Amino acid sequence: MPSKQVQTVRRLQLAASRVLVVGDVMLDRYWFGDVARISPEAPVPIVHVQNIEDRLGGAANAACNVSALGAQAGLLCVVGYDEPGERIVELLSKSCVNAYLERDPALPTTIKLRILSRQQQLLRIDFEKTPAHEALLAGLAQFETLLPHHDVLLLSDYAKGSLMYVRRMIESAQAAGKPVLIDPKGDDWERYRGATLITPNRAELIRVVGPWKSETDLRARVEELCASLQFYALLLTCSEEGMTLFTDSGVFHESALAREVYDVSGAGDTVIATLAAMLGAGVPLAEAVRYAKCAAGIVVSKLGTATVSYDELFPELLTLS
Repeated sequence: MPSKQVQTVRRLQLAASRVLVVGDVMLDRYWFGDVARISPEAPVPIVHVQNIEDRLGGAANAACNVSALGAQAGLLCVVGYDEPGERIVELLSKSCVNAYLERDPALPTTIKLRILSRQQQLLRIDFEKTPAHEALLAGLAQFETLLPHHDVLLLSDYAKGSLMYVRRMIESAQAAGKPVLIDPKGDDWERYRGATLITPNRAELIRVVGPWKSETDLRARVEELCASLQFYALLLTCSEEGMTLFTDSGVFHESALAREVYDVSGAGDTVIATLAAMLGAGVPLAEAVRYAKCAAGIVVSKLGTATVSYDELFPELLTLS
């Protein structure tokens, strides 16, 4: 178990960390406006939109978080030949992420449109479709070329269809001796067999192992899961209750930082991105969890999908020393 004394990871150390992010990307689009009256057509509020903001979501948000910490981020994904796809390309360039994009002409780029008034979300509208098989095969070929040039593989699964070949990617990373970190989705975790670390939240873990009656019961269920699917470790994230790391060496719990929670969207991306960047920099896993806990505490105080910079993270950590 790590000591409670926090050490600053040097910028140059993080700059040498190379993380390849693969998975489902989306454009998080926000419409901000005021509500002054109810529609005469139906009992719904009328939002007078006054501002529109676009942010990167899903695997793209994870890659941006890696880059914001000062590490090298590569992103392999599929987008369409449309305005949202071009907007993703533009935002990735501004975020200093090395984008390796497969373009699917028949694919409408995934959008999550959120309508907000006075910082409260009124409605979310999703536009999405599964990528074509040809684009995914091309992405797999490009993955095999990119993998040797990266230290850590981060697979961001939002169940949008981009990770059809996740098993082959994990096997290739294993053969190359690269750690594989997975943000999972759904209850078919057999497809993640052999991953180094998987990072479910409470609801996601319950779907796979069932509800637990005690901490002892939880540990037994996680140990059985990791043994059967050959996971090296599992990090359970529980929002205000913090996060718990399960490994063969034991169980390590990190309490959440006490702060006002503004928005938890994208917090899981921040957690796994911080872990990946730190592991690529040579930081031991249990210590990386401490950094990820602090990064999550910072990002939930921001509205919408957001990132945590190196300068934000390490002053926060130093106050805990």
